[in-house]
Amino acid sequence: MDQSELSPARRRTFLTVMLAGIGAAVGAMFGWPVLRYLSPRSGADADARVRVPRDKVPVGGAHFFEFRGRPTVLLQMRPGEFTALTAVCTHLGCIVKWQQNKGEFLCPCHGGRFSATGEVLGGPPPAPLQNFPVVLDGDQLVIG
Repeated sequence: MDQSELSPARRRTFLTVMLAGIGAAVGAMFGWPVLRYLSPRSGADADARVRVPRDKVPVGGAHFFEFRGRPTVLLQMRPGEFTALTAVCTHLGCIVKWQQNKGEFLCPCHGGRFSATGEVLGGPPPAPLQNFPVVLDGDQLVIG
């Protein structure tokens, strides 16, 4: 028997080890994003507050910013009345767009519509946009 030849049992062991290694790598590659998606976010920034200069939000307009790691929008529909809402559609998580001429939000993905207070006006969204408290502190708006 030639020394360079491997027995069928050794070949089978080698292939089993290689396939197990490749399977583990592929499993980790697909499993890690799923695990990150299903695991809760860190609560370290749960009490975080954001300050936005009052003049950044025009009357009838919107100012988009990030709050607690998510897109958020600040509205001033009437002078001195501010509303902070999440800018993430409750249907599939797309970012809503403010339509100033209509005074409502539109989700560009599937046509969901929300009022300036976050209520669902039409389309597939199952729930309203989340509201955040807004406090006026001098010339700053404090969200959170």
